[in-house]
Amino acid sequence: MSELIRYGVTRRWSDAVVAGQVAYFVEVPDDVSLSARDQFAQLFQQVDTRLAMVGSDRKSLIQVLIYLTDAADLELFNLLWDEWIPEGHAPSRACTITQLAAPGYRAELVVTAAVR
Repeated sequence: MSELIRYGVTRRWSDAVVAGQVAYFVEVPDDVSLSARDQFAQLFQQVDTRLAMVGSDRKSLIQVLIYLTDAADLELFNLLWDEWIPEGHAPSRACTITQLAAPGYRAELVVTAAVR
């Protein structure tokens, strides 16, 4: 079994965990005062930062689970998603509408990515 590498470890979570050549992490907006559009853009930037931290990038995304708090945000999310994901490199993806842990969150992303 390969060693687990944990980044940003706290008592409750790690910012990312790498097992073998696969990274796992979750992103929530850093600033819940932002509009839905700005929260989504912020989330994508946070994912980019986390991917770089573990030695990966958008083209290496395997799966993204998307949790939105409002179904009305899906069209906007998809528009920004389509601009963010490199053509021909779309990961497996699922999206659900649910209540999230903290008030103000418009989305939460659960990310799995290959690491080089």
